[in-house]
Amino acid sequence: MSKIDQQLFTVHEHALEKEFELCPKCGCELSLKHSKHGSFIGCNNYPTCEYTRPLVQHESIETQVIAGSSCPECGHELAVKSGRFGIFIGCTHYPECHHIEKHDHSDEAEAITCPHCLKGLLESRTSRYGKTFFSCNAYPKCKYIVNYPPINESCPDCGFGILVERKGAAGNRVECPQKMCKYKRSL
Repeated sequence: MSKIDQQLFTVHEHALEKEFELCPKCGCELSLKHSKHGSFIGCNNYPTCEYTRPLVQHESIETQVIAGSSCPECGHELAVKSGRFGIFIGCTHYPECHHIEKHDHSDEAEAITCPHCLKGLLESRTSRYGKTFFSCNAYPKCKYIVNYPPINESCPDCGFGILVERKGAAGNRVECPQKMCKYKRSL
């Protein structure tokens, strides 16, 4: 039987030499805190001092006004802004005017009519988690969504208005988005 080396369980001298960062507001120590929104640095004197800062400093762009532009809704200038989904162009008169310039994807893909309401068009959207999905632009009247890129082709088996492109282990395939229909073909 081997002996246990007790040196492995002793406190190392470099572990005791911990440098503490001080709060710029009150001078108390700062430490790593955790919340449901993630980790951050916060003051240990919390209820009295509410100093916090993000653990990682993100690169943020300042709002840059686009000279000579005007909002089609209210007439104020447009600006390049940074939001939770990235950089976008929006109205400088924000709380009163909610105008945002949409990306023009017309050259990338053809317009596909919504197979559910037959009035709207399917548009690419991004969820708050960054996942892309396709929904009818007649929302909230039509709430049809599909998680895979639609193809403007009717299903030969059930006659549904679109097919979707999916990637799998066997390669790319086209299939019907209807649950009852089992139509599939490889690309």
